[in-house]
Amino acid sequence: MGTLLVNERMLESYVIARDRFLTPTGKMFPAVGRIHMAPFTDEYLFIEVANKALFWQQQNYYGVDLTPLHGTAFQGYFSQPVVDAFDPRLLVAPPMFHVIDFTKIKEEELYEIDIPLKFVASVGARVHGLACWFDVLFNGSTVQRWLTTAPGSPTTHWYQLRCVLPQPIYVVAGQEMTGRLHLIAHNAQSYTIYLTLSTKMWGPGAEQGGILQTSSCKLDLKEPYYRMSQPQAYPVAQDQQPLIQTRDIHIQSQELDETEIMQQPSPNSCAQVDSLMRNF
Repeated sequence: MGTLLVNERMLESYVIARDRFLTPTGKMFPAVGRIHMAPFTDEYLFIEVANKALFWQQQNYYGVDLTPLHGTAFQGYFSQPVVDAFDPRLLVAPPMFHVIDFTKIKEEELYEIDIPLKFVASVGARVHGLACWFDVLFNGSTVQRWLTTAPGSPTTHWYQLRCVLPQPIYVVAGQEMTGRLHLIAHNAQSYTIYLTLSTKMWGPGAEQGGILQTSSCKLDLKEPYYRMSQPQAYPVAQDQQPLIQTRDIHIQSQELDETEIMQQPSPNSCAQVDSLMRNF
């Protein structure tokens, strides 16, 4: 498992090993993975990324005009997914998730992952991009455990991942956002990410049906901006949080219904995120 669950493309090796070695009565640990996504607002992060390109606005750098390269540099910095731990109160809408069932998925299905996005804003804000994290299920015979990397949970070495849009979009509470997260595998053992978010803007001068706001970006999951060395803001001190994701959940010895497994909240994950957002 890597950042965003799929980075480094080790899941393909996991699936190949399943097909070659798993016995009919064998189990896979983990058995299920879920990629969670939600739009976020973070003006400081947006300015930080944008300001990296200021160097290329110099018209006389030892006699060299760097401004022709500014646009390319600006897009280059926004092509880096941000890996850090962030405050879940920055989320603008309740998260959705995409399920990957390791027991059934085929290797070639991991070459391209297409996720339609749909959110309803909980607050009015400038949306600066899409935040992502994942959890995985260890489904034992008598004990079930979720390992989560959710914001607000004790931080793992995977942290969380954010795709920052070069052009923010504006939403009000109750407004619907749609889009697409499209991942295409490449030869550097990772993925190219194509993200689009759209919403309709209402107000004076808007045509009937509203003005469509759309922002897109292309990112390389192999070349992230590792920001976790920066000071992080948490809703609670990390060392005071219980390790809820390691809690045992006792279940019956028979197999769980697949739909029930997919819909279960992982400890300290979406439920806590929703709770924190309600207090925002």
